[in-house]
Amino acid sequence: MKPDYVRYSCQIALPGFNEQTQNLLQNSRVLVAGAGGLGCPAAQYLAAAGVGTLGIADFDTISDSNLHRQILYTPADHGQKKVFVACERLQKQNPGIKLVPHDVRITSQNVMELISAYDIIVDGTDNFETRYLLNDAAVLTGKPVVYGAIYQFEGHAGVWNIVDEDGKKSPNYRDLFPKVDASQIPNCTEGGVIPTLAGIIGCIQANEVIKYITQIGELLAGKILVFDAQTLQSRVIKIGDATQTHITKLVETVNTPTISADDLKKELAENSIQLIDVRTEEEREEFNIGGKHIPIVALLAHAESIAKNIKTVFYCATGKRSAEAVKIIRSRFHNANVFSLEGGLREGPEARD
Repeated sequence: MKPDYVRYSCQIALPGFNEQTQNLLQNSRVLVAGAGGLGCPAAQYLAAAGVGTLGIADFDTISDSNLHRQILYTPADHGQKKVFVACERLQKQNPGIKLVPHDVRITSQNVMELISAYDIIVDGTDNFETRYLLNDAAVLTGKPVVYGAIYQFEGHAGVWNIVDEDGKKSPNYRDLFPKVDASQIPNCTEGGVIPTLAGIIGCIQANEVIKYITQIGELLAGKILVFDAQTLQSRVIKIGDATQTHITKLVETVNTPTISADDLKKELAENSIQLIDVRTEEEREEFNIGGKHIPIVALLAHAESIAKNIKTVFYCATGKRSAEAVKIIRSRFHNANVFSLEGGLREGPEARD
């Protein structure tokens, strides 16, 4: 489809831009992995800029706690799939581009096929397993990744896996963080995040994608931008000119055992399981369904006692942290009888005294 040059006239008027540059955007294929705080603003500006094919990958549903930073959604969207709502809104914003929804959880089994159709990947994910998986798959397939991360008042952005004129690859995520202990790092629900930071970092990610596609400007390759929303100070830290990692295969995705809300009700009635709430103290005081309280950041210290006990079900608000709790325990004790409440409290049984 021919671009609407009137629509894009202001960016075509930029130094270094022209109709041919706009054609590069129109012919590009970008995958936004994660339709949350970072993915929403990144996708919104990429759609507005005229990226020809924009894929959105996410398997989560919209909850009220998303709304303060995930700007594509409204209260009326509660419970709907993020990926379909996002694609519908973006298509209305720009009817001249193609939106492709991927309603999937990204795993080692599907990641290579998923990214194969795209030129560049925007990492807007919210967990380390998927972040490393995207990074490794991109390195193996020679695709660049635009990285973003936010926590409380601090945001990071960078561009991984760019090939220079000599054929050398720039650093990737594993050059910056060879390994991260996810159990020691609170997520946005626990630690909080100022909503404007998601917009700032998401827009920076979109900016890096546009620069890469149009070959204008200097990319954040081999560097990481650190931004402080409290002071509005930023700094760019140089990582290196070339990667020092040697990625040869994907790490297999761990399948997380889950239990449905109905099955949990039955087993609670029989008193045959141990229930553990891995949310924050504030969340638990507001609403809970009983059981012990061990915040996920403290879970590792209790791993041995949990693994030796009877069947254990972890729960949280949506099922994300409880799934991470299962992985934490099983990383130490592979045969531990632990499960995650599927869908979290929004799908779970009623509160108990």
